[in-house]
Amino acid sequence: MLKLTEKYSARPPAELPLLFQRILQNTIRDHFRRQKVRSMWTMPISNLLGGDPEGDADPLETLEVVDDSKFSEPPAEQAARAQVLAFIEKALEKLPARQRQAFLLRYWEELDVTAAAKIMGCSEGSVKTHCSRASHALAVMLTKQGIKL
Repeated sequence: MLKLTEKYSARPPAELPLLFQRILQNTIRDHFRRQKVRSMWTMPISNLLGGDPEGDADPLETLEVVDDSKFSEPPAEQAARAQVLAFIEKALEKLPARQRQAFLLRYWEELDVTAAAKIMGCSEGSVKTHCSRASHALAVMLTKQGIKL
C-alpha cells in the first residue's frame, strides 16, 4: 500500500486496483526469489547428509566420530609405541646423511620422488636408490632389536 500511495498517488482512482495487484504480485515474487537465492547459499548441513528437510536435527549428531586418539589405547600399548619410535629415531640417526634425507623427505614429509629430487639436488633415480638403501638398513637394524613392523 505504501508503494502505491508514494509512487502512484497522481493516477486516476480507476487504475489503482490494477496497480495495487501488480505491486503485490511483484513484491511476492521478489520475496520468493530472494529466499531461493539465500537458501542456495545457506543450505543446512543436515540437508546434505540426508537429514530431515525441516532442519530440526542437529548436524553434529549425524556425523560419525572416529576415535584416533592415542589416549584411548591402554598404557602398555602407549609405552610400547614410544619404545618403537625411540628405536626408529636411533636407527635413523645411524643412517648416512643422504639416505636419511631421502627417507625422511619421501616417507615422513610424504613428498613424491620429483619433489624430493628437487630438494636434494639430485636425480629421481638417486632418490629412489637412497630410499631403498635406507629402508633396507632400517629393516635390518630394527630386526636386530626384535621389532617387526
